[in-house]
Amino acid sequence: MQKTTRLGVAALSAVLALGLAACGGGSTTTPTSSGAPAAAGSTGEFNGALTAVVNPSDKKGGILKLANAGDWDSLDPGDTYYGYSWNFIRLYGRSLVMFKSAPGKTGNELTPDLAEGLGTPSDDAKTWTYKLKAGIKFEDGTPVTSKDVKYGVERSFDKEVFPDGYTYFNDFLNWPKDYKGAYKSKDVNTDSAIETPDDQTIVFHLKQPLSNFDYFAQLPATIPVPKDKDTGAKYKEHVISTGPYKFDKNEIGKGFTLVRNDQWDPATDPNRKALPDGYDVATNVNADDIDNRVLAGDLDVDVTGTGVQPAALGRILPDPAVKAGTDNPTGTRLWYTSINGNVAPLDNLECRKAVEYAADKTALQTAWGGEFAGGQIATSLLPPSIPGHEDFNTWVPGADNKGDVTKAKEALTACGQPNGFETNIAYRAERPKEKAAAEALQQSLGRVGIKLTLKPFPQTDYFALYAGKPGYAKDNKLGLAMNGWQSDWPDGFGFLQQIVDSRVIRDTGGSSNISVRDPEVDKLIDQAMEQTDPNSRNGIWTQIDKKVMDDAYILPNVWAKALLVRSKNATNVFVNDAYGMYDYLGMGVK
Repeated sequence: MQKTTRLGVAALSAVLALGLAACGGGSTTTPTSSGAPAAAGSTGEFNGALTAVVNPSDKKGGILKLANAGDWDSLDPGDTYYGYSWNFIRLYGRSLVMFKSAPGKTGNELTPDLAEGLGTPSDDAKTWTYKLKAGIKFEDGTPVTSKDVKYGVERSFDKEVFPDGYTYFNDFLNWPKDYKGAYKSKDVNTDSAIETPDDQTIVFHLKQPLSNFDYFAQLPATIPVPKDKDTGAKYKEHVISTGPYKFDKNEIGKGFTLVRNDQWDPATDPNRKALPDGYDVATNVNADDIDNRVLAGDLDVDVTGTGVQPAALGRILPDPAVKAGTDNPTGTRLWYTSINGNVAPLDNLECRKAVEYAADKTALQTAWGGEFAGGQIATSLLPPSIPGHEDFNTWVPGADNKGDVTKAKEALTACGQPNGFETNIAYRAERPKEKAAAEALQQSLGRVGIKLTLKPFPQTDYFALYAGKPGYAKDNKLGLAMNGWQSDWPDGFGFLQQIVDSRVIRDTGGSSNISVRDPEVDKLIDQAMEQTDPNSRNGIWTQIDKKVMDDAYILPNVWAKALLVRSKNATNVFVNDAYGMYDYLGMGVK
């Protein structure tokens, strides 16, 4: 395999400028007369997979080959919080409902999966009921019942065993007092939170009204788990499938293979075509090598879906023929830097303001891939497509976005650190763009005397053991941490709650919020959830965004874009807006 070298900042800037000049607009694919996305031609065109299916086919057979520069946080449906994992997990697990497997805005729509329909609310939306379809089985032929779904949610409660998952069900279901999950509270009656009156019915009871609970029902924790096959923290080694594929071989740290599940009944599942015969997934593969192999055609997908590395841009953007096989989606993702107020002297607002002012946003944008392949310079948290977004810029880093050194030094003086200070910055070792962004901050903050030492950590345990574990972060002076967040679903709650609510921070690790600790923000979240009027609720998300920026707990980098390369061997290639990357459920093999 030919080794590529990483582009320097100046060279990368030149390539990005060339790419922007050559861009000239998006796909010319038009919708059909019915309003459904049209199918693009077999070769496709630049951005052709954003609103249409490229290389449409119903042909079955073949193996799709994928690679990950790091490793999954977990393959366990109760312990995973990477967007690409939620996209991929639909191949072997079925939740109560799911996002549609479709291009364009249709991909953001919910559709029944295990359930016969979307949820039925009652008791002023404090109770939600779902009826399961008949005929759904686990890979061993055992029928799936509502009790298996309930058990899947119950086990996900335990954040000591499953540190990487979200806390939505923990926070909003009406659990018994002092409940600790399926293992530590195995004899506790949980009917106050989840009832299963019969094998096909599951009823969720909430502590407060929630009009959008169907979004909760699409979470991987509602994928059923057979209690007698649960092996706790080791369940990730062999998840029992309810989808069209099951695990054949799984070597944690190296990769795994999926094969067809002969107990999956397509009659119960209109959402999945299940075209390939299997999936071959390699983990801990060099990111630049992944790009080279996808471009060469001997690998189909970079499963993380965050776009090519800077080295590949030099091959793609100047060549119209190569660029025609790529897509440049704008997602609901923010790349940002967490500023940890638990680490002195960043416990002082003025010191955090110094970081905000000193940051060179243009260098950060270049590190992420430039405006074309990295994203738009972000001035707040909420991406422009999320309701509640408002244009504002609390800490203006100079008129040219290259940093305001004077204001940064004034803030340092105000916080008692006129000569600057030292701290560490964490990033995921397998992600070259995160390293480049950390280096950009190291250079720009160094201008005002803030000395950063880069600390790489493995992607798989980044939140569970390092950046997302408060004690470790404090003891090891992780004052800054590179971070990224894509909305769990397209509204203010789905974007903000798990990264700004201090009540989701866990001493045991796995916290998605690793820097925002403000009781006023927590109160505003509660107020937003009590609002039934969407406009009023969206206004509160705006307030929350502004309050977090006032606190300077987050340094926004860019609202993300990514340059994705289509497989030369795959059929049915399209970007699903719910995940901001190619849809892994619909793909086939030529």
